Amino acid sequence: MTIQTTYTQARASLASLMDEVTKNREIVIIQRRGCEDVAMISTDELTAVLETAHLLRSPKNAKRLLTALNRVKKGSGVSQTIDDLRNEVGFE
Repeated sequence: MTIQTTYTQARASLASLMDEVTKNREIVIIQRRGCEDVAMISTDELTAVLETAHLLRSPKNAKRLLTALNRVKKGSGVSQTIDDLRNEVGFE
C-alpha cells in the first residue's frame, strides 16, 4: 500500500514515515506544490529494483530468467544444492 502525503506533513512526521518505509516496506509519495512528486523507499527496496532492472535489461537474459521462473511455478524444475550447482558450473 502506498502512503501519500504532502511535503508539510512529511516534514512534520519524517521519523515515523521513515519507520513505515523501512519496517513495513511501504512506499511514501511526497506531493510538492508546483514541483514533481518524490517517492521514499528503503535502500534495500531500491537496490532490489535496480538489480532487477539490470538483470532484465538484456532481452536474452530476461527471457532466460522468465523461462526459469515459469519452470519453477509449474514445478518442472530440478532441485539442486548449492554444492551441486557449483560443481556443475565449475566453481568448486
